[in-house]
Amino acid sequence: MSNRNTKSLIGGMTILGISGIICKFIGVLSSIPLTWLIGTGGQGLYQSVYPTYSLLLTISSAGLPVAVSRMVAHTLTRGDPKGAKTVFRLALYILSAIGCLLTILMIVGSNFLANRVSQPEARIGFIAIAPCVFLVCVMSAIRGFMQGQQNMVPTAVSQLIEQVGKVCFALPLAWLGMKTDIAHGAAGALLGITISETLALLYMVITYFSNRGAFASLLQTDAGALSRRLAARDLMVISIPITISACIVPLATFIDSAMLVERMLLAGLDLATARSYYGIQTGMVVRLINIPTALALSISMSLVPAVTSAVASGNQERVRHESDLGMRFAFLIGLPCSVGMSLLSYNIIAFFYANTLTAEEMTLAGELLSMSALTVVLFTVVQATTAILQGVRKQRIPMYTLIAGVAAKIVLNYLLVARPEIHIHGGPIASLVCYSISMIPNIFFAIKYTGMRFNWQGWILRPGLAALAMGLAVWALRDALPVAHWATILEVIIGVAVYLAAALAVKAIRKEDFASLRRGRRARK
Repeated sequence: MSNRNTKSLIGGMTILGISGIICKFIGVLSSIPLTWLIGTGGQGLYQSVYPTYSLLLTISSAGLPVAVSRMVAHTLTRGDPKGAKTVFRLALYILSAIGCLLTILMIVGSNFLANRVSQPEARIGFIAIAPCVFLVCVMSAIRGFMQGQQNMVPTAVSQLIEQVGKVCFALPLAWLGMKTDIAHGAAGALLGITISETLALLYMVITYFSNRGAFASLLQTDAGALSRRLAARDLMVISIPITISACIVPLATFIDSAMLVERMLLAGLDLATARSYYGIQTGMVVRLINIPTALALSISMSLVPAVTSAVASGNQERVRHESDLGMRFAFLIGLPCSVGMSLLSYNIIAFFYANTLTAEEMTLAGELLSMSALTVVLFTVVQATTAILQGVRKQRIPMYTLIAGVAAKIVLNYLLVARPEIHIHGGPIASLVCYSISMIPNIFFAIKYTGMRFNWQGWILRPGLAALAMGLAVWALRDALPVAHWATILEVIIGVAVYLAAALAVKAIRKEDFASLRRGRRARK
């Protein structure tokens, strides 16, 4: 097994993981002043627009960038850089056209979209964020091209630009919008996203042109360069199942945006309370959950080209190794995040939102985060297994398993949220069931098609023991210390230290993992 392959995978996960954590943390921090500016009701209005944008964005740009990443990795492994360039250009044309069309449709249909979520005042918000669909489509093509070369730095930097831009533009524009009304306040925040995506795209374009010379110097060792016709066929074959799979969760969120408030009204809540609870769950709790799940996405984006390259080289042992490494890191990251966030749920909410929420809302948010945190490990493993299956050209399997999970989620949301004793708590329960249904068959098929064994000690036992040690330490500190900012920071630091020490002691983390990271840093220098 080549050390270079291992360092590339771990290095890619590290770069994207650190970037993702920083980005999500900035997102959470920015949500605090945003909530001060537009209130929980404004957050509910903001979140009524965002799922539609997210769904359209996923439809347009989820599958093709992954297909580009896979095909670029495959062609470069075969010694066909001309074929890689053909794949990229074709995807760029397709994504640009799709993004432009959906942006126009979103603007023209803004009134319909606002009425669909039963909030006509959201129309201006749909118009403000519509250009993002085109901008992100173009940027996704360039990101996929870079990731196929196992260069994760441009993606990481562009993500940071997106988040910093949102803070710099969304908050001032939300403040200006609130001078008119709450609808313009939410729209101002959404317009800030459009501006930040423009800056991120500009960076990616500059990066692409600055790296063209190095890519052009790659030798064409495969005489049969991939044709445009074959590239188009392969892009469609690969991207369509991935797009459908990627659309499933945003589609469920899209349905929730119209259904949850209505179902809470049937549970006996008034409109203002229902909208506020929806804003707490989607605008605060889910935003916090997205911090550790950024690591899951980093594993996924790094695994696809790594496994694809291994498959293209015909090295089955490398396929098994890369897949096992991805699974090990999925549990290694997901388990402590779930345990730690669940135990410290109220403290974390108090840390970020103590001056924003009422005492009743704080209690509710803590309860929702405690349950929702348990989905982190499930989501992380689902992402890792999905990436592995995509890498071995079995992309339809995670599509089917996620369809089954999301179908159960929609049904449970419909049934549970309307019950007065459950209402918004039904959302996290449904999510736990959703990812459990998807995860179990994904693991089975990932093992079947890669030939790796079910490494229960490396995946579950060792990380589980380390997470247990961390959980006991955090639980003791939580009960001994007051609910205060300094105490929460201390609990997190000690929890991380205990987990790392325990993980090293039980060999959940190995010395060669750190050696791979050091080699990766030296190589990038």
